[in-house]
Amino acid sequence: MATSPMPAENKFPVETGADHEVATREDGPQPHVEYDIARVEAVYRKLDRRIIPAFWILYFLCSAIRSNIGLAQTMNEDVGHDLITMLGLSSHDISTALALFYVSYVIFDCPSNLIMSRLSPRVWMARIVFAVGVIGACFTAVKAAWSLDLLRFLLGFVIAGMWPGMSYYLTLFYPPSRTGKRIGYYFTASQVSAAVVGLVSAGFQLMDGAGGLVGYQWMFLIYGLLAVILGWTLLWWLPDRPLPPGEKRTRSGYMKWLPPTPEALSGEDALVHYEDLKRVYHPRPWTPKDLGLVLIDWRLWPLTLMYFGVVGVGIGTQLYGTVIIRGINPSFTGVQLSLLFAPIWIMDLIAILLVTPVSDRFHRLRPLFFSCAVCIQIAGLLTVTFAPTSNPWARYGGLLMVGFGLGPTVPICMTWTNEIFQRRHREVGVAAASALVSGLGNLGSITTTYALYTGWPADAASGPHQYRRSNLVMIGILCMSILSSFVMFIALKITEKHNHKVNSSGASTIEGADNFQDGAARRELQQRGFGRMRWSKRG
Repeated sequence: MATSPMPAENKFPVETGADHEVATREDGPQPHVEYDIARVEAVYRKLDRRIIPAFWILYFLCSAIRSNIGLAQTMNEDVGHDLITMLGLSSHDISTALALFYVSYVIFDCPSNLIMSRLSPRVWMARIVFAVGVIGACFTAVKAAWSLDLLRFLLGFVIAGMWPGMSYYLTLFYPPSRTGKRIGYYFTASQVSAAVVGLVSAGFQLMDGAGGLVGYQWMFLIYGLLAVILGWTLLWWLPDRPLPPGEKRTRSGYMKWLPPTPEALSGEDALVHYEDLKRVYHPRPWTPKDLGLVLIDWRLWPLTLMYFGVVGVGIGTQLYGTVIIRGINPSFTGVQLSLLFAPIWIMDLIAILLVTPVSDRFHRLRPLFFSCAVCIQIAGLLTVTFAPTSNPWARYGGLLMVGFGLGPTVPICMTWTNEIFQRRHREVGVAAASALVSGLGNLGSITTTYALYTGWPADAASGPHQYRRSNLVMIGILCMSILSSFVMFIALKITEKHNHKVNSSGASTIEGADNFQDGAARRELQQRGFGRMRWSKRG
């Protein structure tokens, strides 16, 4: 049971009226009010039930739409109804189409996130999902390489800002030190999507020819329509940014024409959240100067290089997983390839659920968690590359290791970005830095989709050493990610002072711990460790 708030000197308790509207009394200075940690955690769990399932579903569908082109390359290949045969595509055509998605994604990622910070995050997220569904459904009609290229570019344009936008959205409701686990939770949707889409594609292959559509066309159409429906639904479900207790939400401009959504919290829950995370309730509108300070912050670049490596390998595995498996054993059928593809992402999901909650509890050791996971990826790629060709299952086991190592790396990288930039640059720091790390880091995706595997004809030639050089290049960029994480860790230790103050807008200045103005910032001075874990609770 939660304890009562403990008023500090000159602080009058804040009361909740009978109608659950919160009123404040301001007689003199208003120091912080402490709530029992169990009461605070109950509020965050309530937010989890409202936000995380919606994020999981939207990320599942958008990930499926983004990556199902990889499956379409091998679906119904035995009867000539795969994407490559139907459109008469070369390996270069496929690599170009895959890379064009990331070109537009990189260009528009940061502008999209900055627009979200100015407008309603709820509406902008719904817009993204709706547009992704429309473009995804249009893939059903592709008839030539040029139309495939155009739609891939448009898909990157409309989905830009989704992933960093979700990360930014979380910081409106949670302190950054608690977002790693939650990013991990909805990031599992990508892994489940990769696994389930692979399994479900076997069913779509059985629909080949129904209604005059081949299997991959049914896949494009159904996923696209589901995303369109979800985009409308999110307008009613996702909460808007929180308001200070007692403040009424006004609907003006375009918001008058959109459906309202219930507030995320009310009554005492709203008050507890306000005291714990005041920094998000009184944001100062950012200016071009604020954005410029983010852009010249040296901390962007190690984080971007970390993200570059792991995302490049992750997207390469997602798009070319079935191609790599077929290289291990060319006799596998399209259905077998789909079924063998799924366990890679199940391993990824398991690692996310195991590692990201612990990384939140030891948030000062995020680079260690990140680097250990990357080392597992490297070991897996070495196994895929050098295991005897006479033992294809050992090479497949290497792919499972890659999947396990991939899982925690992206959530940890995004969470660390939020932690660093919210303290220094407030809300615009989170919006811009998360988008820049995500966008520029996805240049790694362009590298793996355009220059490696089928995009490297000499390396794609059949034989015992097929894709060996592509695998070694991926190992090299993973080593760069590890090095970048250690450089970042050491540089932060050198440059940061021991104590920081977070003011009501979230900026960082140098002061003692007693001057922290929200409860979460005071607690972030110490790692939670394994305290209050289920097995450590008594009685």
